[in-house]
Amino acid sequence: MTALKTLKSEAQEYLDSSMSHMSTSDRVAASREGKRLILAINEIFKKTENEVLMDLMKELTAKKKKIEVRLKGRP
Repeated sequence: MTALKTLKSEAQEYLDSSMSHMSTSDRVAASREGKRLILAINEIFKKTENEVLMDLMKELTAKKKKIEVRLKGRP
């Protein structure tokens, strides 16, 4: 359970971080961090089927997509 608490606090810190004035390398690092958090939470979600974890993954994915749009540019 401590791993879950750690992941939740890391995820909340990721969600609260500011996206303004990020360099390209900061965006790449943020995107990778988001992916790491999503995959780690997903492993726990597979075992517990907890809806709170699903909601957290959705929020992380939304922020990660915003960062990636800024990286790749809009089509």
